[in-house]
Amino acid sequence: MSHTLFTPLKLRSVTLPNRIGVSPMCQYSSQDGFANDWHLVHLGSRATGGAGLVIVEASAVTPQGRITPADLGIWKDEHIANLSGIVRFLHKQGARAGIQLAHAGRKASMSPPFKAERLLGPQEGGWPTVAPSAIPFSERYSQPEALDKSGIEAIKDAFVAAARRAQAAGFDLLEIHAAHGYLLHEFLSPLSNQRTDEYGGSFENRTRLLLEVTSAVRRAWPEQLPLSVRISGTDWVEGGWTIDDSVGLALLLRESGVDIIDCSSGGNVSNAKIPVAPGYQVPFAARIKKEAGIATAAVGMITEPLQAERIVAEGEADLVLLAREMLRDPYFAVHAAAALSEPASWPEQYLRAAPLHSSARTSIEE
Repeated sequence: MSHTLFTPLKLRSVTLPNRIGVSPMCQYSSQDGFANDWHLVHLGSRATGGAGLVIVEASAVTPQGRITPADLGIWKDEHIANLSGIVRFLHKQGARAGIQLAHAGRKASMSPPFKAERLLGPQEGGWPTVAPSAIPFSERYSQPEALDKSGIEAIKDAFVAAARRAQAAGFDLLEIHAAHGYLLHEFLSPLSNQRTDEYGGSFENRTRLLLEVTSAVRRAWPEQLPLSVRISGTDWVEGGWTIDDSVGLALLLRESGVDIIDCSSGGNVSNAKIPVAPGYQVPFAARIKKEAGIATAAVGMITEPLQAERIVAEGEADLVLLAREMLRDPYFAVHAAAALSEPASWPEQYLRAAPLHSSARTSIEE
């Protein structure tokens, strides 16, 4: 029996060998934005484990756009070489390589979460933060400065420059981070955007910056390569961003040349009550796919092979992106193949430990 989870997915010229991807997960392990051995091993092991797509964590388009000083970056050309090495390794394992471009906005200048998460002062290397409006995320975060027009133009330019660096590094897919309460999401939500100019107020105005960034990145990113946008389907708070808004936004993003919507939720306010449960965000992906007519990726507590198969087989999403489960099991994809009695693509170095019906994978460069 052939399972949808192990069928290819074509996005423009890029074909993913299966529907299992590694969600971008911050590792807080960089210095000055550079990828290092940790990133190579972390990302490479998931590709070795059979994931069809591996997305590099949120990579800051400016130093000011980092969540913490330990964030990965793509704000200068010197970052390209180390990222290129990771891409080459992912390709050799048969995986496709994506990278997420991000700006943390008002949630920047924090310490890494596993180091007693707190706001960093200037004496600790902290920096001023920016946002659509001068509204802090919570009392533990900084008071941001509202971006002026020149600041907004600089942000757009930074995303475009980062996209060109991602191309130079050899990535197959680019994702714009507009979720989880970071800068582009802050502009979308009326809870964090109280501007009175053309970037605030109406739905049209609040979506303007993301659409301008997306259009500019799409022009800079090769036409044959796919573009993704990660959004929060809802703020989970009354008066905030809603799933209806997300469907409307997805329609506009599709017209702007976006190929797939990565459907997460929350992160923009500190008091949201989120009903976390297995697959709790999948309905957002399903509704956006159906009503906006665009491919979607489902995320959020997807932990079991049959659960992942059902999501894609029933058309709720085109792709599943796993985060915590991939941390627990870097070999989720080959283990899922075994559980579903599908041929698994094991690296030849590990074939002695693989099920008898598994096969060695080949490089996409061959």
